[in-house]
Amino acid sequence: MGNIEVYIDYVAKITETIGVLTIFLGSLYSIGKFMFSIRSKNPDSYLELRQSVGKSILLGLEILIAADIMATVVTTPTLKSVFILGLIVLIRTFLSLSLQVELEGKFPWQKNKN
Repeated sequence: MGNIEVYIDYVAKITETIGVLTIFLGSLYSIGKFMFSIRSKNPDSYLELRQSVGKSILLGLEILIAADIMATVVTTPTLKSVFILGLIVLIRTFLSLSLQVELEGKFPWQKNKN
């Protein structure tokens, strides 16, 4: 059983790295796209940059939450570790929800007004 815990820990670390890279590379891509958009005098350039960076952060946060959950599987569950995981997930979920409201202008459970 000890070997599988090592592999799960590796998978969690790799997933964390993917989450951070998603935010970083997505932000770089968004900034590059913004630079080309400025040259064409697109009036919506800044809005598109915010939307694109926000989406990168949202996706990265979701991946990081998954990594946190995987990392807790390999630790011996204590009240302290469960509390810390819950707090981390709560904070990241709040950030994700806030970003989504900022990007879309509505809560995820609200219907589109057509």
